[in-house]
Amino acid sequence: MASNKEEKNRERVNIALDETKSTVRKTTDEAVKEIPRFTKAVNEYQQETIQATKDIADSFLESQKEVIHSMQSLWVPYIENVQNSYLSYWGSPQRVTENYARAVSNITDSTIVATRLANNAVFASMDAWKNSIQHARDNTKEFSRLNANVANTFVNAARDNLRNFSREGRE
Repeated sequence: MASNKEEKNRERVNIALDETKSTVRKTTDEAVKEIPRFTKAVNEYQQETIQATKDIADSFLESQKEVIHSMQSLWVPYIENVQNSYLSYWGSPQRVTENYARAVSNITDSTIVATRLANNAVFASMDAWKNSIQHARDNTKEFSRLNANVANTFVNAARDNLRNFSREGRE
């Protein structure tokens, strides 16, 4: 009678654990199905950031080109006259424009590099997370094995004690 009850309890435990295992499997399968969507989102984010940086720089440079051309057409003759009289080559409007264009180009390059560095940091974090998950997986297997060994040792010790107790009671 006790073994029948034990068997039913064991069956209930197995059913509960199998249901939990099935639920975990379904949940992880659903998470795996979401990976392409997340990958696509990250990819789109990177592309949009790079494109936005390019568009911002292009728009800004085009407006600056118009402003500079307008100002040059008005002021260049006067400034060149003054420059020829008092200033060196470094003060020429053309030289200032070239230096300004280089500065804007450097800012654009720096923005692209900063985006790349941020992406590298994200990917490094993802690699670290992947390693942490792998260690957790390995450690869980070891803890599970250890847990099973402790339970088996406890059961064996209890059986030995019951056997010894039963023998001593007969003597």
